[in-house]
Amino acid sequence: MKFLGAVLSLGVCLAASPTLAADKVSFGTNWLAEAEHGGYYQAVVDGTYAKYGLDVTIVQGGPQANNEMLLAAGRLDFYMGGNLLLAFDAVTRGVPIVVVAGDFQKDPQIMMSHPGVGLDKWADLPKATTAFVGKEGLVTFYRWMESAYGFKEDIVKPYTFNAGPFIADKHSIQQGYVTSEPFAVAREGHFEPNVFLLADHGYGTYATTIEARGDLVKKHPDIVQRFVDASAIGWYHYLYGDNSKANALIKKDNPDMTDAQIAFSIAKIKQYGLIDSGDTLKLGIGAMTDRRIKDFYEAMVKAGVEKPGLDYKKAYTLQFVNKGVGLDLRPK
Repeated sequence: MKFLGAVLSLGVCLAASPTLAADKVSFGTNWLAEAEHGGYYQAVVDGTYAKYGLDVTIVQGGPQANNEMLLAAGRLDFYMGGNLLLAFDAVTRGVPIVVVAGDFQKDPQIMMSHPGVGLDKWADLPKATTAFVGKEGLVTFYRWMESAYGFKEDIVKPYTFNAGPFIADKHSIQQGYVTSEPFAVAREGHFEPNVFLLADHGYGTYATTIEARGDLVKKHPDIVQRFVDASAIGWYHYLYGDNSKANALIKKDNPDMTDAQIAFSIAKIKQYGLIDSGDTLKLGIGAMTDRRIKDFYEAMVKAGVEKPGLDYKKAYTLQFVNKGVGLDLRPK
């Protein structure tokens, strides 16, 4: 039995050895390279993917890209989903895409307001005269805001990813990501906006998910497991270690990205516990639970975003997460 154990141990070591032919996989992001993708870039540059027997190519998203469609068509192996609503929609449309990890425990979606004008608390925001919200936000998180907190659709004006109208209207509120829009407002408007993270007020979706096709999950679970594990370790190294090489690669892929924006984004990721908080403290980065996904789905049904009766459990699997991978890398 000792001999058999030694053989098995040797086999595990050889399977993880970067000297063997690595499995080539592609990972499509949902936007241009930025700090919010840092863990995946970290796992490329520091050799973590290679250590796990993977040769990973990151395929940038962007305004002209549709990497989710490329995943469904079999031209990508993994995709960085935005949130669980997209996964629920895939079930509705019969697209066999499965969430295999929730790398952001909190969606970075926020609302902002001007300080000192009576909109300094979350409970004040429904009193705003204008809400700048994009068309996708209007039919998703803003519907939840209406259902849960009494926000009104008749104050909504289109958000066109230009902070100017919000800056000019002191009694308005505006959507954004905690990692980006407050930075732009401070730079362009010369004031620090009030920031309200929707996740801290009950918007319970996971975000920056790892999605895979159902056939890959079924036929090659080892590849999925290695990608999920290596990505989690990449995030630990990016958050708590030397991330300079990963940031250099991000800027190479996206020349418009600045050091100041990257530093701001990383600081907000840590400040708000977007990645490493709650369940991850015991289960590891990427953690997901049935209960939380059920609660989010039911909240979206109540808000009229999702229809009742959806077999939402087809949207995800817990097979590859909650194993505590990388917990030893957290600061003591």
